[in-house]
Amino acid sequence: MSVRHALLGLLSNGPKYGMQLRNEFEAGTGEAWPLNVGQVYSTLQRLDRDGLVSSASGDVVGPQQMFCITDDGVAELRGWLHTPPDASAPPRDELVMKILVALRVADADVAEVVQVHRRHLVELMQQYTWLKAELGDEEVALGIVVDAELFRLDGLIRWLDAADGRIKRHGPLPPIAAVPGESAPQRLRRTIGGRR
Repeated sequence: MSVRHALLGLLSNGPKYGMQLRNEFEAGTGEAWPLNVGQVYSTLQRLDRDGLVSSASGDVVGPQQMFCITDDGVAELRGWLHTPPDASAPPRDELVMKILVALRVADADVAEVVQVHRRHLVELMQQYTWLKAELGDEEVALGIVVDAELFRLDGLIRWLDAADGRIKRHGPLPPIAAVPGESAPQRLRRTIGGRR
């Protein structure tokens, strides 16, 4: 989550105080991501240092200081909104790492590890589904966050099912050995990058 760009987005609607930015950020995200006011001010200081915002309050500092976005800030915000995230390399996901580590632990029951996490994800999906059913029509921001979580959790469950199937088909892994030539990250970058 880019707090920096979220604050620029809020400032694009006009000058605001730090506390006002925090409150609008939390309301705009359906209050799903609480934001520490100290983080708001430290982010504003970095944005000011980078020339992306400026003080609209003259020499006033602290809670009464008002900020506005600069032309460079508008350009930065537009660039960020239109730049797709770099998804060419897999992120270091904790769940993926747990399954990979379980494959290498001699006495680990990988199927059980998969099922423990699968049950947990299904329970989380049920909780988000109940929350979604309770949302009012005016709770658009929270609804978007809930939908995103439901899709993410569904994807993780599908991945766990696919990983479980692959593990069952191939059995235990052989000992780790160095592979000559191209590394897996190099192969991923070449294959995914070449198909764009």
